[in-house]
Amino acid sequence: MNLERTDHLRPSRLRVSLWLIAILVTGVLASALAPRSVIAASQSLAPACDGINIRTAATTSSTIRVRLAINNRLTVSGTVGGASWGTSCPTWKSGSGWYRVSEINGRSVDSLYGVSVLYAATGILTTPATAASNGVTALGAAVTFFGRGYGHGVGLSQYGARGRALAGQTATEILAHYYAGTSIGAVPTDSRIRVLVLDDFAPTTAAPLTIYGRGGPSSVTGLDVDLPADGRLRLYPPPSGTGAWRLVIDTAGGEVLYDGPAGPDFRVDAGIDATIQLYSKPSIYDLYRGSLRVLAGGTVDVVNELPLETYLRGVVPAEMPVSWPLEARTAQTIAARSYAAYRLHPTKGTFDVYDDTRSQVYGGVKREQAAADAVIAATAGQVLRSGGAVVNALFHSTAGGATEHNENVFVSDAGGKVASPVGYLRGSSDRDPSGASYDADAPYATWQTRAYSPAALSAIFAADPRTNVGALSGLDLRNRGVSGRLVSVTLIGSSGTRTVSGDIFVAAFNAGRPSADAPLRSTLLDLVPIP
Repeated sequence: MNLERTDHLRPSRLRVSLWLIAILVTGVLASALAPRSVIAASQSLAPACDGINIRTAATTSSTIRVRLAINNRLTVSGTVGGASWGTSCPTWKSGSGWYRVSEINGRSVDSLYGVSVLYAATGILTTPATAASNGVTALGAAVTFFGRGYGHGVGLSQYGARGRALAGQTATEILAHYYAGTSIGAVPTDSRIRVLVLDDFAPTTAAPLTIYGRGGPSSVTGLDVDLPADGRLRLYPPPSGTGAWRLVIDTAGGEVLYDGPAGPDFRVDAGIDATIQLYSKPSIYDLYRGSLRVLAGGTVDVVNELPLETYLRGVVPAEMPVSWPLEARTAQTIAARSYAAYRLHPTKGTFDVYDDTRSQVYGGVKREQAAADAVIAATAGQVLRSGGAVVNALFHSTAGGATEHNENVFVSDAGGKVASPVGYLRGSSDRDPSGASYDADAPYATWQTRAYSPAALSAIFAADPRTNVGALSGLDLRNRGVSGRLVSVTLIGSSGTRTVSGDIFVAAFNAGRPSADAPLRSTLLDLVPIP
């Protein structure tokens, strides 16, 4: 909606003549014809109505960089003379004065749009109805959270990589942006990885740990019999809770091949052309290549051990659709390999990575796709390195217009900085030259919750002792990183105040909200829309 108009505002020649005469009479012609000057008057203002235009120059013919609603806040550094404007926001007025806008919602326009200043007609901004002097935002009758992005915001943005690839950037250029100062190196293509695929499983007599052989025979360490194709392996707990575990292996037809004791640590190794189905895993993604290491103690853990390149076949298409541009998928493949290689520690512990979002999603054989296999093969062994070391190539779904410094995200429960800055995990703008976010097409490029009453919001946060402040009356949302993500949040209520990290604030809200309500998707959030 364009709220500025210039038609019918052109003065007549007679009016211009009278204006010049008046200036000559008062002796200020030289001043009036001097270059436009800025009047220093830094202040916080708000849109006088919805849909106001913020432009690249002090004229209605310049590019509209963003449109803002009444619940936004702008910092202006002064006024400047410019082209004539007219607006009906909120009532009809006209003029030629323009505000120089330096910040929007507390973020500099330079970080948002790559320019030092934007412009707004003076008639469309007004003094905010309320202004907290102590930095605390008092809760109104209804509170809505507005946000951008999905995920932690550090490293590669998957939807941002997609947008950059669609804009013509190569995988190398994409990686260079998200991991500044890194270079492409290599790791041995025969590197192996250990993936925890079943954690703390408690087998019973009625529901033992169950594994099937598929496609061909698989060997079992320490036994003279194989797990045949479509054969079944079952592991039962000791009958009295102590003593040896019982292992039973039978054929698809029910012929028992082994029924006896099992050690606390054994492997099922897939033979040539064989795979192994971990039937006890509560997921359809339960088919694996390589080996399954079974560790039996009070409960059972199962670890998939296999080549790193084979592991990636179950990761890359799970993390990024094969329908996306090739350069984005190539960047994702190299990032995923780097992420995994960074975590290899073969002589320590029993596994290197989880198979879910605690590390990166791995779905085994059922996730594999030929298009992803081709990219993995074409980049075999390629990783990102910094100073000779493999980098910790963190990535996330959607940056929301900007990525964040690692030390601003991975903080203590109270929001204290505990991580050292990592040179290649620096936050930066993720917008194209026009100011549009590269991930603008993502489902959660922008999002918002429903409106909550203060009482409802108080109940949500009171359900978590870390955020329980009684009747919630205000929030201090000033502690933000370079992207605008919340480093910490202070909740103010009838029983006092509590300061928690942005992640805990999000987690507490998401856990306490009604299950049908939209969650908070990231810590890049505010009580007003974020441009």
